[in-house]
Amino acid sequence: MEISENGKRAIDAGMDPSEWEQRVQLACAFRINAHLGWEDAINTHTSMRLPGPEHHFLLNPFGLRFDEIRASDLVKVNQDGDVIGGQTDNPLNEAGFVIHSAIHMRREDAHCVLHTHTLPGMAVAAMQDGLLPISLFALGFHDSLSYHEFEGGSGKHNMAEQDRLAKSLGPANKAMIMRAHGLLTVGQTVAEAFVWMYRLNKACEVQVMTNGAAGAYVQASQQAAEYTAKATVDYITTYGTKGPGGEDFAAFMRLMDQKDPSFRD
Repeated sequence: MEISENGKRAIDAGMDPSEWEQRVQLACAFRINAHLGWEDAINTHTSMRLPGPEHHFLLNPFGLRFDEIRASDLVKVNQDGDVIGGQTDNPLNEAGFVIHSAIHMRREDAHCVLHTHTLPGMAVAAMQDGLLPISLFALGFHDSLSYHEFEGGSGKHNMAEQDRLAKSLGPANKAMIMRAHGLLTVGQTVAEAFVWMYRLNKACEVQVMTNGAAGAYVQASQQAAEYTAKATVDYITTYGTKGPGGEDFAAFMRLMDQKDPSFRD
């Protein structure tokens, strides 16, 4: 679609066109988040690291609902938590800065970090055994799901947690359950972080729905688990032809354009 007037003004004022495109995609992710019922009032956050050595990243401003966030609303933050681009009348979400900068600074491939407080995600995060291998969605995370122990609400009062957050996620996993807290996924693109969150949240939904059912859970074989993990990657990469989540995110982006394209402003 054509660049919005806000986008044209930003680019004319010196913004790199690639940054504007990332703003549009990130703003769209918030709209999708709201559409799927993942929002938690004005809480939780998604961030996108910008190109360059400065470790600058985009973050949603504190105080806006996800269904009203636009590309121009996103703030640019440096590694010290200072807002260096964009305007907001509200303070920076400290928990968002601590969690997201921890991952951005320590995982070069984690360009996008998506964090949610969905009810099924928080329910599974509260379970001692975590995510159970009882569904197609859950088995897609076979041998690739991280856990982070609860240290209380995140914020600048506990900056030391940043190292432990990054260590918990590890060098390669794309998804993590933050115990007693929620879910977190990462990706080289907004689309990749989104598709992993979509599938992780689905896995949690299935587990919560079956938790009260009578009878024993299905026990998948080791081979079935390995096949499902491989098939999941094949699916989200369109069998190796596109970046992870590209088709899924594009489909939801079309829906957001139909519902309300103001995220592009």
